[in-house]
Amino acid sequence: MPEADGAGAAAPTPGEQFLERQKAFEAAKLVMKAAKKKRRTEKQKALKVNSAVVCCYGCGAPLHTSDQEAPGYVDPDTYELKKRHHQLRTLLCGRCRLLSHGHMITAVGGNGGYPGGKQFVSADALREKLSHLRHERVLIVKLVDIVDFNGSFWLVKVTQILHMLYRQVDLLPKETDLNCVGDWVVEATTKKKLNVLNVHLTSSKSLVGITGVVSEIQKEKKGRDVYILGSVNVGKSAFINALLKMMAQWDPAAAAARKYKPIQSAVPGTTLGPIQIDAFLGGGKLFDTPGVHLHHRQAAVVHSEDLPILAPRSRLSGQSFPNAKTASENGVADKFESNGLNGFSIFWGGLVRIDVLKKELGVLLTPPTGKEKAKDWKGLEILRELQIKFEDAERPASDVAISGLGWIAVEPVSRSRRKPDLNLGETVKELHLAVYVPKPVEIFVRPPLPVGKAGAEWYQYRELTEKEEELRPKWHY
Repeated sequence: MPEADGAGAAAPTPGEQFLERQKAFEAAKLVMKAAKKKRRTEKQKALKVNSAVVCCYGCGAPLHTSDQEAPGYVDPDTYELKKRHHQLRTLLCGRCRLLSHGHMITAVGGNGGYPGGKQFVSADALREKLSHLRHERVLIVKLVDIVDFNGSFWLVKVTQILHMLYRQVDLLPKETDLNCVGDWVVEATTKKKLNVLNVHLTSSKSLVGITGVVSEIQKEKKGRDVYILGSVNVGKSAFINALLKMMAQWDPAAAAARKYKPIQSAVPGTTLGPIQIDAFLGGGKLFDTPGVHLHHRQAAVVHSEDLPILAPRSRLSGQSFPNAKTASENGVADKFESNGLNGFSIFWGGLVRIDVLKKELGVLLTPPTGKEKAKDWKGLEILRELQIKFEDAERPASDVAISGLGWIAVEPVSRSRRKPDLNLGETVKELHLAVYVPKPVEIFVRPPLPVGKAGAEWYQYRELTEKEEELRPKWHY
C-alpha cells in the first residue's frame, strides 16, 4: 500500500552523500592498512625464521648432516661438537672444502647442462632469495665484469643502487686510459635507466679502486645493511675479500670477519644463500649473495671443466685478424689486399664462429675439451647476421660482444693495418658478418670500448647539458 504524502524517507542531501562517501573511503583505507601490516608481519616472520638457520660461512647453504652429497653437509660428530660449544657459524661444509682445493662441483640444476636432482638448488630458488630486497631499505652494491660488460649486466629490481662496480679493470690492455673507460661505462649505465649514485672501476686482485668504495660505503651506510649483488662468477666473493682486507687496516670487526670469509671458485653457483658478515663496528651487516644465473652467458652452456678457460687470468692484449705476419707466411696477403675479409673466418675456440669454416671440435677448437665431451656438444645453433657501417676511418665502428666471453672490435682496415694514407672513401663502408654461437648465448653490438693507447686517441666525450651533468652518476677509480 503506498505511503501517504509526507510519510516516506526523505532523499539524502548532498552533504549527507559526501559524508557517506568519506566514511566508505576511510573504511577502505583501514582495510588496506591492515592487509599491508599483515603482509609486513608475515615477511618479517619469514626472515626471522630464515635467519635462525645456521648456514655454511663459505657458501651460505644451510648446515645439515643428512645427505653427504648435498651442499651444506657436515660430518655428524663435527656438527654435534660445534653445536655443543655454540660454534656452528665457524663450520665450512664438505662441498666448500673441495671447492677451496680446486674441485669443480656444481650445485645449481638446469645450468651448464646439468639435469639437477635432490642435491641441486634451482636457479629460480636462488633468485627468490633476493626478492625481498626490492622492499628493504638497504644499500646495494652491484658488480659488473668490464671484460664481459653486456653479459654480466643484470637489471636488478631495486629502488636504488649506491654503487655500480666495474671490476677487472687491471685486465684491460696496457696504456688504457681509465678516464675514457670511466666515461664509457657511465654512458652505458645511464642508458640502462637505473637509479645509480656512483660508478667505480675496481680490481679485487690489485685492490685498484677498493679504497674509494670503502669510503663511500662508510659514508652512505648509516647503520643499514649492505648487499653485494651481481650475476654468477662476476666476482662478488673476491670483491668482499678485497673489501675486508682493506677495511681490516682500521676496523677490528672487518679484521675478525676475514677469518670466516666466503669461498671463491670458478663454479657458477658457488654461493647458495645470503652470507651475513659482521664487517662493520657502527651497525649494519655486509651480505654476500647468490649470483643470478643468466641463461645467455657462455658459462651456462659449457661443461664445468671448461669454465676456468673462459676466465682471463692475465692482462688482455689485442689480436688483429687477419694477422699480417700469418697472412704473409701463408701466402694470402695479396688475396686479402684484393678481397678484404671476403671468405675469411674466425673461430673463438669451439664457442664462436664468424663466417664459415669447418673444423673438428674437441681437437683443433677448444673448449669443448676432448673428443668425448665434444660428441655431446650441441654446437653453434644460433646465427645472427650483422651489418656494421663505418662512419669514421679513424675509430672502430663497433664491438661485437659475446655474452660470457668477451668482444671483437670491428674497425676500418686503415686502422687495423696501420695505413694512415687510406681514407674511408677508398675502403669498404659496410661489413656483413654471420656470427654463430651456442644456444642460448646472446650477441651484442655496442659502441666500441676505448682500450689500449689507441682508445684514448679516438674516443670522443659527449657534450652534456647542465641537467645531464647533475643527474649523471659520478665515476671513480
